[in-house]
Formats: sequence, C-alpha cells, structure tokens
Amino acid sequence: MKGSVLLKPILLLVGVYLVLKFVLPLFTAPLPASLIFLYLALTAAGIMIFETLSGQSTEAFFGPIFAFLSGKGQTGPMKAARLAVLILFPLLVGWQTYISTAPSDQPPAENRTIHPAPPGEFVGLSNPVPNTPENVMAGKGLFAAFCSPCHGKFDGKGPAAKGFNPPPADFVDSGTIAQLQESYVFWRIKKGGVGLPVEGMPWKSAMPRWEVELKDDQIWKIIMGEYDGAHQKPRTWE
Repeated sequence: MKGSVLLKPILLLVGVYLVLKFVLPLFTAPLPASLIFLYLALTAAGIMIFETLSGQSTEAFFGPIFAFLSGKGQTGPMKAARLAVLILFPLLVGWQTYISTAPSDQPPAENRTIHPAPPGEFVGLSNPVPNTPENVMAGKGLFAAFCSPCHGKFDGKGPAAKGFNPPPADFVDSGTIAQLQESYVFWRIKKGGVGLPVEGMPWKSAMPRWEVELKDDQIWKIIMGEYDGAHQKPRTWE
C-alpha cells in the first residue's frame, strides 16, 4: 500500500516527460530541455500540493520516504539500496553541476556573434536625454547603484565579477562600448542576458533585464555615465 502511494506520482512524472519529449514533437516543434524541466517542476509542485492537503495524506506520502532515508529496521537489499542512493545522488548532482559549468572546446551548434543584431525597434535610436553634466553625474550615480557590483569602476572588476562566466564587460577597453552605438547599449541594458538571440549562445550574459527596475530615461543616463566614466565615445554612423 505504501509503495503504491509513491508509485503513482513517479509514474505521473514519467508519463508527463514521455509525452513532452516524444509524443508532443509528433504534432508540433520539439520543446527545449529547459521548458520540459519547467513543466516537470510544475507537475511535481502540483503533486506535492495534492499529497499534502491533509495530515493523513502527508503521512502516507512522506512516511515511506522518511523510513527509507532513516534506515530504521532495514536489512539486506533495502539497506544496500539506501546506501546506494545516499552515495550516488550527491555524485550525480556534482557531476551534472560540473558538466554544465566546465569550459568546453567544442564549437557551438550555431554560428556565434559577439554583438548580435538588436531587434528592429532598437535600431537607430538616439539618446533623448540631454548630455549635460547633471545628467552625466546622475547616470554615474545610477551606475554605481545598479551596475558597479559587477562592472566595478567601468573596468569589469566589481566585487561580484569573479562569480560570472563570461565576466562582466570592461567598458574602458576600446573593444567594448567604444565599438557600439548608444542604441545597441540601450537594448542590452534594457533586455539583459535573457534578451539575447540564439547567436549569442553558448556564452550568454548574466546581466539582469533592467527594464524591470529602471525607466528608459534612467537607462539613457546610465549610458552617458558609462561612456564618460570609461573615457569613451559611442560609435556613430558618421
């Protein structure tokens, strides 16, 4: 009876995975692995909510799990299975973490572009904020508050920089914002790493989507502060 309580959720998760992975692609485009993982996580969350609606169902669901992990009264095959789980699970998690973060010399599946083209609505935009000393200083203040933890003093060496791969951009370097138009920089700040197209893979930016917290005029001021602080000028058609 206890085994059947755990067997049903496991079969449900396996069924959802098989449908998303093999059945759904027969009728539409294949789903990316990240989306399949999201659906499985939502299914697991639904199962947890259903199984914990009452104290009796919670005990019936978690009881066998706690009994298995605690090892009380276990002998023979069950004891060996518990030891195998306690040893293999951390190893599998560690291996998955390693292969997902370790640098690879394999070429990307798609042609990569360091500076992919922005969406059409961002092409040719000009900074509507007057380039005055007051606005430049305001932009540097916003940069210090929102950007300096990663980008430091415009040199990409902020206190959090070492935690990111690829590292934050060094704006002092003449190969970064000095080669870009303000409209491009506005797009990258506004949409962040999640806004990069597929040709930005496999090394995407970890920068947040700042449109959630910053208004457009604040982003334009930050851009002016970045160029001034890095002693660079934006690239223009002229």
